[in-house]
Amino acid sequence: MSLRFKGVMPAITTPFNADLSIDHAMLVEHAKWQIEAGCTALIPCGSLGESATLTFDEKLAIIRTLATKTNVPVVPGIASLSTAEAVKLAQAAEAEGAQGLMVLPPYVYSTDWREMKAHVAAVIQATKLPCIVYNNPVAYRTDFQPSQIQELANEFENVAAVKESSTDARRVTAIKALLGDRVTLGVGVDDCLVEGVAAGAEFWIAGLVNAFPHESVKLYDLAMAGDWQAAAKLYAWFLPLLRLDTVPKFVQLIKLTQERLGWGNSRVRPPRLEVVGDELAAAQAVIDTALQNRPAI
Repeated sequence: MSLRFKGVMPAITTPFNADLSIDHAMLVEHAKWQIEAGCTALIPCGSLGESATLTFDEKLAIIRTLATKTNVPVVPGIASLSTAEAVKLAQAAEAEGAQGLMVLPPYVYSTDWREMKAHVAAVIQATKLPCIVYNNPVAYRTDFQPSQIQELANEFENVAAVKESSTDARRVTAIKALLGDRVTLGVGVDDCLVEGVAAGAEFWIAGLVNAFPHESVKLYDLAMAGDWQAAAKLYAWFLPLLRLDTVPKFVQLIKLTQERLGWGNSRVRPPRLEVVGDELAAAQAVIDTALQNRPAI
């Protein structure tokens, strides 16, 4: 378990062909662009990767493609409706070359800590790969409290990191107070990056990085260096874009932004549909303004 999570790690989108099959050629091309910009790992099969619309075999094919065609760690999201399938996916991901796992609570069902702990513990124990525990109560209705994360870290050696997406930077501080350097802390909400780093986060699992990798890496580097004045200036420009990652249609909006930058298209799998009308116009206005005022990096 030597992998240490650090830097900007794209929650990479899943590109689709016109028939909504996976475009593996674009997947690789896009991933390599992210890496060339300075990203340190790839996070496929997450919420932004439309994991819930991918079949088991499609997820493995994505992991295999990225593991064999790129030179950074591939750390797929592990989520499913059932614990048994999540365990099976974790083990198959390891066999396909994944170097770590991002462990989510189960889709749809959310309940008390006893049941949620049993689910994530089963996935964590399924391999020896280092695991990122993903806390996103906004999206998944399961909130892993700092004391509960401490419990997991104390019981399972391969709990290596936490992706904290509660939108509350104080959670980073609280986990660090309990666990010190035992786990690496990361930001999972795009518009909380600077605050999260100030609180002690060391990695960023990012969304808008899919369209703006150079700006994302620069912002992270400035924050990590403590250059708050320069970070604040870049952050102010970036925030309207980063907030596209915080709404229900974040997948559509980030893919739309990618398309505008020339990286893939805005196709999504149903039940998602591409944005239209006023939503489309509002998103395009945000993108237009950002491009018109884009800073030199």
